[in-house]
Amino acid sequence: MKYRLIQKANPLEPENQRKWYASPVKAGTINNYQLSKGIADKSSLTRGAVMNVIENMVDEIPKYLIEGYSVNLNNFGTLRLSLSSEGVNTPDNFTGDNVKNMRVVFTPSPEFKKTLQKINFEKSE
Repeated sequence: MKYRLIQKANPLEPENQRKWYASPVKAGTINNYQLSKGIADKSSLTRGAVMNVIENMVDEIPKYLIEGYSVNLNNFGTLRLSLSSEGVNTPDNFTGDNVKNMRVVFTPSPEFKKTLQKINFEKSE
């Protein structure tokens, strides 16, 4: 993986000297078509069949998350919803309007983390 160096200030100590940090260099974006083609090349499924599975998975996962389930994708990891809300003094004062942010949290599986730990880093020119 290529990286570049960027200089950042510590927001908690803005008067201190800025330091250099590694930042990944984005090579581009892979879309469903490219992903399905790569998977099809490694399996007995056609690209269209793989694409169908990917699209159906993208339709199904939000349904389960909304119902309160975590979605475990085995060796990939687990998806779950997280909420942020405004605090209230008593439970009777809380309504759905107090919920201000919802996000999807991805927790990679140990196998997935192990695969990513094998990365070789090189500085981008």
